[in-house]
Order: sequence, then C-alpha cells, then structure tokens
Amino acid sequence: MKIKDIQGLLEAKLVVDGGNMDLDIHYACGADMMSDVLAYLHEHSILLTGLCNPQVVRTAEMMDIECIVFVRGKQPDENMKSMAMERNLTLMVSEYRMFTACGKLYEQGMRGGDVRGR
Repeated sequence: MKIKDIQGLLEAKLVVDGGNMDLDIHYACGADMMSDVLAYLHEHSILLTGLCNPQVVRTAEMMDIECIVFVRGKQPDENMKSMAMERNLTLMVSEYRMFTACGKLYEQGMRGGDVRGR
C-alpha cells in the first residue's frame, strides 16, 4: 500500500512530506514504546504511535522507517518537524485511536512484524 493511500485510509493530515508518498509499504507497527519498535518493526515500514517526542523520530531513523502516523490527533512540534525534514521522513496526524488505525490498515492487507530472529 502506498503512503498516500495510507494517508487517505486514515484520514490523516500530512505534516511533513518526506518525498516518498508513492512508496509501497508492506509492514506497520503500532506502539508507544520505542523498545517494541526496535524489536518488532521491519525496515521500510510505517509506525503508528501516540508518543509525540523527538525520540520517535530518532528511532524511525535508526530503523529506516518511512513514515510516522501520530494517532489521537497528537501534533509533532517544530523540532520534530525539522528533524523529519532533514531525514526525508513523512509525518502524518490521524484523529483515529491506535486500535482503529491499525485495524483499518490490517483490513487492507497491511501486516505487522514478528520478533526479530523468528
């Protein structure tokens, strides 16, 4: 599923365009604990989170995440936006709760990751 299609599905507002809206994404992770993201997320995935701080952007960079969707209407601050722009990382905001947003993606065939090494 392309990032632009995910944006439409989640009725998300584009906050930072990382220049990758036509990129196909096959895996997603919904987490507020960045340790879970490090354990479960595949590279070139999308992250859905309610955690809104610079550590999320740093984790995304480490894991080669292409897009972060902040759920529950959480708004990234200017520092986070600047960090995302420097890293060509797309940021979006959806009003959906985490469970609903993940469910919508799952219904459309998006899958999550397993623990690394399994």
